[in-house]
Amino acid sequence: MKTTSTTTNLFANRVNSVPQSFIREILKVASNPAITSFAGGLPNPAFFPVKELELSAARVFQQEGMQALQYTSTEGYYPLREFISHRYRQRYNLDIPPEQILITNGSQQALDLIGKIFINPGDHVLMERPTYLGALQCLSMFQPNFQEVLLNADGIDIDDLEDQLWSNPIKLFYSIPNFQNPTGIRYSKAIREQAMQVLGRYNTIVIEDDPYGDIFFNGEELPPLYSFMPEKTILLGSFSKTIAPGLRLGWMVASEEIIRKATIMKQASDLHSGNLTQHILYRFLTAYSVDAHIKTIQDVYRFQRDTMMSCLKQYFPSSIKYTHPQGGMFAWVTLPEEITARELLAKAIEQDIIFVPGDAFYASNPDTQTLRLNYSNVEEAAMRKAMNTLGGMVASLVEV
Repeated sequence: MKTTSTTTNLFANRVNSVPQSFIREILKVASNPAITSFAGGLPNPAFFPVKELELSAARVFQQEGMQALQYTSTEGYYPLREFISHRYRQRYNLDIPPEQILITNGSQQALDLIGKIFINPGDHVLMERPTYLGALQCLSMFQPNFQEVLLNADGIDIDDLEDQLWSNPIKLFYSIPNFQNPTGIRYSKAIREQAMQVLGRYNTIVIEDDPYGDIFFNGEELPPLYSFMPEKTILLGSFSKTIAPGLRLGWMVASEEIIRKATIMKQASDLHSGNLTQHILYRFLTAYSVDAHIKTIQDVYRFQRDTMMSCLKQYFPSSIKYTHPQGGMFAWVTLPEEITARELLAKAIEQDIIFVPGDAFYASNPDTQTLRLNYSNVEEAAMRKAMNTLGGMVASLVEV
């Protein structure tokens, strides 16, 4: 009997439902030093605490090396969870015991665990429109039906939220209330309150992804969505944007029941996050002033945000629209109707400039006139030069 050697018909159906990350692919181009990249959501490496982490690692090896190199509990290094718990109490007056915190491999793994816990094929999952591409990619693996809720300048549209929740039984609502990726929008306090009042009437779990909450430039700190409805909210955090993404450490806050389920899923996936990196990170967090470190990042990113806003106003036609982020790492641009973002990208690449077209951030019916610009990882002179070039391209395409 003749057999053919092929794997094509052996792949699981879920593989075909997961979109390739446009960002990861375009970052391959960004490795060229001649490229000015507004594409990745990359923190500025000039402010990674390299020396401090080096000293922290040395102390860990000197004082607790054998413990740090051993297997550990799935939930994560307890002192690190205590530190996170204390920060929530200090910043928001939230009483979150360490037992309700699970250390993950970045908040991205937390999304994967949530999908494993909650999503059956065909379940309805509500996303912001537009939303974080990595969440779309991760949750697509579980084959849900995505629905979208509109974003306004002050957060999600409350009427549309009610309509979406009424139209189908929404199991999960994924949100980024602080300096949203990709738009940079921050939910106002009023929108937070109204949204959680509406969501409280439905049997829906809220996922509050908060990787950018520490990186705010002005205004008051606003309460997390979690504070309004902790029993039905999963709060995600990350050290990637404030300390270093190479650590691959984040966390999940949820009810004891959800944490138990997530812990079982994590045991099956990887046993636990890196014990050594958890020890090193904890040593760093307790030996140095985290607030001073974050303040430095805030000041630098504020300047870079201001530079990008200045460039958008000075170099681009007045027919474009753009957000004015009060924190985070991104600005969102809407081009005139005559131009698509991918058309602009093709011309930009010829001039060694890259960005992410906005169509990658939509679950359906993408807006092809939108694009995301990252300002955190481009120094001022390069930013001004590239933005001047981009603005000229937009102006020439509008004239055509």
